[in-house]
Amino acid sequence: MYLIIGLGNPGKQYDQTRHNLGFRVLDLLAGSEPWLTKKGFNEFIKLDDILLAKPQMFMNKSGIAVKDIFNRFDDPQLIVIHDELDLPLGSMKVQKNVSSAGHNGIQSIIDELRTKDFIRIRLGINNPNSKFLIPNSDEYVLQKFTDEEEQIVKEVLEKAKDAVEVLQTQGLEIAQSKFNG
Repeated sequence: MYLIIGLGNPGKQYDQTRHNLGFRVLDLLAGSEPWLTKKGFNEFIKLDDILLAKPQMFMNKSGIAVKDIFNRFDDPQLIVIHDELDLPLGSMKVQKNVSSAGHNGIQSIIDELRTKDFIRIRLGINNPNSKFLIPNSDEYVLQKFTDEEEQIVKEVLEKAKDAVEVLQTQGLEIAQSKFNG
């Protein structure tokens, strides 16, 4: 069983923000399948041996919702998709068993599951060509992308969708060789 978590913040006001790339990748994976809600913890879709889930708690509390759904399955393969301030806009890294690197949503998952041994698809949101120097990262991650940035974002969202499919069919090492660069 693959448990694929997309991180973001719930609510329409956050839909297109930098912090919600995980939700956007899951929407691509889901296609037209309807999202179901479980008592405010997760929106989810079950497809064969895959469960897509979007924690419906704010980013810093994501681990609570992830633990709730993770514990319902016998040793699921966890893949978490999220934004990454430390990577350039449009870049992507597939990694496993690494620290949170200061990402509060990931740290919440690590704290709740008491492990960092899961796969992460990190999607870069920092535009090195931007004049914005990110003095307050909390404000920055809640901003929407510019029209120019959105074109780059759409490409990386498709790449992330492809990375999930490669992880499932060909494994971590091949996904890393294809998508890390």
